[in-house]
Amino acid sequence: MTTSEAKDRKATTVPLNWEEVWYTNCPMVSANNVDQELGWCREEFKKIGVEYDYFRHSPLNNWYPHYVHNLDNLIRFGGLYPPIAVNADIRRTVLLGATWVCEGGVMQVRARDKIFKIQDLKGKKIGLTKSLNTIKNDWWRIQEHMGIENMLMLHDMTMDDVEIVEFPYADDWYDDPKMLAPINNPSETWLRRDHKHDYAFRPLEKALIAGTVDAIYNQMGQMGQLSEATAQIKSIFDLSKLPDWTIQVANTPAVITCTDVMANEHPELVIAYMKAMIKVGRWANEHKHAAAVILNRQTFYLDAEHTYEGIKHVDMVPSLCAQNMECIRIGKDFMLSHGYIQNDFDVAEWARPEFLERAAMDVLTEEWEKRSWSKLPGGGGLDVSCTRLG
Repeated sequence: MTTSEAKDRKATTVPLNWEEVWYTNCPMVSANNVDQELGWCREEFKKIGVEYDYFRHSPLNNWYPHYVHNLDNLIRFGGLYPPIAVNADIRRTVLLGATWVCEGGVMQVRARDKIFKIQDLKGKKIGLTKSLNTIKNDWWRIQEHMGIENMLMLHDMTMDDVEIVEFPYADDWYDDPKMLAPINNPSETWLRRDHKHDYAFRPLEKALIAGTVDAIYNQMGQMGQLSEATAQIKSIFDLSKLPDWTIQVANTPAVITCTDVMANEHPELVIAYMKAMIKVGRWANEHKHAAAVILNRQTFYLDAEHTYEGIKHVDMVPSLCAQNMECIRIGKDFMLSHGYIQNDFDVAEWARPEFLERAAMDVLTEEWEKRSWSKLPGGGGLDVSCTRLG
């Protein structure tokens, strides 16, 4: 693909209009993936007279804004590695929040092979994908690479102790006319394909079963369950079972980002979005089984009950807590040290917590005002005097 072709594809976006906000997300555990069924974010934007829609709702937007963030009025809630690459090498964005799910990843081999532990892989072949698409970040490879390296390190091994077999692939479905039909809701994407049984989401599985390689890394524990359900594959090591959260960064945490243009010139749009994420996150925390049913439509758990088991300890309200921030640094540092990004940046400076803080205050104010009208003679806001709050 030539540079001019890449630029043409990146430019496939709707004209900028600040009376509309587009969103995009990944099929991960996040408040936005719950909200796409609830519609509470759309309500927040309607209050301020702004249209809110999935970015692929317009046929003028191709898939690349999800990866290169070339829409100024786009908010993204999804995997960690693409937004790191964008902020490092493409354009400045703002980190607004994150949701952490300890999923790590699993090392998998053929079910009947006499391979039972990582040390048994010494001298064996491990698969590693390689996207040939130069427009977007190769997030799939990065998490495989990171997971394999971590597992080997934990067993006093390095990449030199195994044979890495690369699997280049075109990764060009973004321009497939079948995939460019307008989509109103991200869930519609999965109506067109059985994503829980689609090998496109587990690309190395067939190579493992065929014997081309001896082991593969499945980037999320939830995908590992789907592989094991075939009865042809078993997992010999699971990072998510370890107490060390620092080795479980696998395109996680899911992060919220917007452009610096939106944050600086239209902060009210960012606050409206974050208000909805707080509200939806709180609802999901209180109704985990209901949230699991919604998330099961998009994620890679076995079923709704398995989804519930995966999210029951997850705080669905996005935050910029110390642990989330450190996980983001770990992911960024790996990408930099292994050549997946060219430029370094300070994660603390990338984060803009004032939007989450303002949104939280607005949510609390609205909640108090709603309750106060039924409990005070004349109603009132947070500035009501002579009112006992405890």
